[in-house]
Amino acid sequence: MKLSRLIQPRNPLFWLLILLNALSSAISFVLHAHDLSVAVTLMLAAFALGNVLIGIFIALRLMADPPAAGLPPPPGDRRA
Repeated sequence: MKLSRLIQPRNPLFWLLILLNALSSAISFVLHAHDLSVAVTLMLAAFALGNVLIGIFIALRLMADPPAAGLPPPPGDRRA
């Protein structure tokens, strides 16, 4: 994994990651700035948690090293 591969403006996953981070900021602002009912607070917290998990998955996928050209897939790789 390479941290430098996280920034890929031509990859749609990069822009989805940016969007999810902006959504996290908006949810956090709403939760802190407004006095909401317990049900709404729990719903927004669940969305924020799901947002974090999806963001981590996308970041890990972006940072994964691409397979080297011309080399066979590693043992146990089920991709065709």
